[in-house]
Amino acid sequence: MTTYTARPIGPTALKELRDTDDSGRRPVPLTDAEGGSPLRCCLRRSEPGERIALVSYAPLRRWARETGAEPGPYEETGPVFVHAQECAGPATDALPFTNAHRTVRRYSVRGHILGGRLVETPEEFPEAFAEAFTDPEVALVHVRAVEFGCFLYEVRRGRGA
Repeated sequence: MTTYTARPIGPTALKELRDTDDSGRRPVPLTDAEGGSPLRCCLRRSEPGERIALVSYAPLRRWARETGAEPGPYEETGPVFVHAQECAGPATDALPFTNAHRTVRRYSVRGHILGGRLVETPEEFPEAFAEAFTDPEVALVHVRAVEFGCFLYEVRRGRGA
């Protein structure tokens, strides 16, 4: 059985986002009084009292810079929570944020959407990833929240899959 690895936002991108986000705004750090915000830097929920920031992030734009892809109108910018300061990253290889309905959205090597799948239980994630990567046209997938459509994390073909 193949193991699929959730990829957090990388350290270089995080450093840039903490200075100026992908919409050109300076982040405004805040103390998360209640906790529970899904952090894309370490792929866990925030604890009460942690300093976090809500930033605009364009995952396909950044992936396209690495790969030469041309996502065109599929390039989305959306809100993500990150720690306000550098953190240690994920503490585990377990798939995060699987406790609610999610969409596994498939993208081609050009960065174009090839389809998606609603995932309703944690047990369905490996099957959804295997289904996606069975298609040779799929280069990566995004896991997104259903209720707001927010990017949660990425899984790539090869090293990340």
